[in-house]
Amino acid sequence: MMNLSRLSERLERMPMMKALVPFVLGILLAEHYALPGWFVVMTVLLAGGIAVLFRSAGAMVVLLLSIGFGQAQLQQRHRTVPQEVWTEFDLCIEGIPSDRGRYTTVEAVATAWHDPVSDEWFAADDRLMLYVDTLVEVQHGERIVCSGRVRDFRGGAESYRRLMCRRGFAGTFWVAERHVSERNPVFRRTFHARAVERLARLGLSGQADALARAMVAGDKSRLASDLRNRYAVSGFSHLLAVSGLHTGIVFGLVYLLFGWLVLFRRGHLYYYAVSAAAVWLFVAAAGFPPSAVRAALLCTLVQGALFAGKEHDALNSLAVAAFVMLLWRSAWLGDISFQLSFLAVAFLLAWGMPMQRRFRTRWRWLNAAIGAVVVSVVAGVATAPLVSHTFGMIPLVGILLNPIALLPATVIVLCGTVWMLVPFSFLAPFLRGGIEYSVWVLEAVTRGIERMPGACIEYRLDAPTTVGIYLLFAVATLAMWSVEPRERKSARLRR
Repeated sequence: MMNLSRLSERLERMPMMKALVPFVLGILLAEHYALPGWFVVMTVLLAGGIAVLFRSAGAMVVLLLSIGFGQAQLQQRHRTVPQEVWTEFDLCIEGIPSDRGRYTTVEAVATAWHDPVSDEWFAADDRLMLYVDTLVEVQHGERIVCSGRVRDFRGGAESYRRLMCRRGFAGTFWVAERHVSERNPVFRRTFHARAVERLARLGLSGQADALARAMVAGDKSRLASDLRNRYAVSGFSHLLAVSGLHTGIVFGLVYLLFGWLVLFRRGHLYYYAVSAAAVWLFVAAAGFPPSAVRAALLCTLVQGALFAGKEHDALNSLAVAAFVMLLWRSAWLGDISFQLSFLAVAFLLAWGMPMQRRFRTRWRWLNAAIGAVVVSVVAGVATAPLVSHTFGMIPLVGILLNPIALLPATVIVLCGTVWMLVPFSFLAPFLRGGIEYSVWVLEAVTRGIERMPGACIEYRLDAPTTVGIYLLFAVATLAMWSVEPRERKSARLRR
């Protein structure tokens, strides 16, 4: 039986979830419209004043919508380098070079460009995707002066080009050996680059090294195209990107090592500090990918609420994490990794956890197995429409077999994390063996799924259909929240 008062009670426990909707709507509107800055500021001040003085819900909606709109419009990047003009550029290599066979790709920032007409140098701050000739060997942190022209993204699907623009890339740039006029040595190493270098010293074989770098340090430069395709068909692509799964594994490792701290007076505070620091260090080592940042924020918020003794709603904490991330960088809203990460977690909290409670038995081992299957199916169903719309495929078998891949993936992340924390030589053979064997298991599973008929369906949903499916999911979730439990209904009838 549906009860609207129950739905209202549930939504009252999630104020940030309600605030997130107009805030996101404002960001989406900023992609299609532009307003004068003074108008946006006046709207924010006026709506904020009315909301505070009169406690107006409508004014609060307008305030949040205006903040989202203004934030997105303020962060819209304007190119500082010329397009299709052959001239010199001062480039700083920021990413880790990735060998693509005939060329190397790497992310860089154009810090200055030379105007051939006035013969002057102008400052710039645009991200570029470099395509580097195999005769030129570039390193992370290096600065080069090179002649060439910046071009728009032309290859690949339209969704890929939009994604690269949302991630702040101004275009592509080809680097040939004969066009490089000056090279400066590496002047700095980021924490992410140092983590990758330390992981490389473990001495893994080719494929094990590529997977360990991707799953532990967020470095996908060694992943071959056939390996990427195989993991996409098997539905295990999420293992190749540092996400909430990997952050949760690290959180579990911290609990095993430092969980005893809660036994002491105020030990929970020390454990909270240690666990938060460890999780954020892992995210920094991976280069702050959006999915890992979301997971770290969620872990920090939920743990803080638990240790503070306050009631919390996990979906509300998820909304806080989304609000903070989008306030910091509104372009993340269009990032596929951000979308998939939040969709998966939101569905797990709204549907996965209630389903696990319904299927609970007296045996813990069976509960763990059922929970793994439920998590896999719910996350797979939640992300399937978006995966189909973006990548044109639906990995059916992988949705059910994901729990099988979790164990070897956990071993890889744990062994790699331990090596990055304590790179002692006597540990290397054990950690190397654990990673090599786990990679062998993953390879066997992915190759087996790839051979199955109908393992992956090639089908691309259009945008209206995808949006419509998620609207139906939202309506179904609200309807589920409005249903009164039998126990509560029986107690009310007895009174």
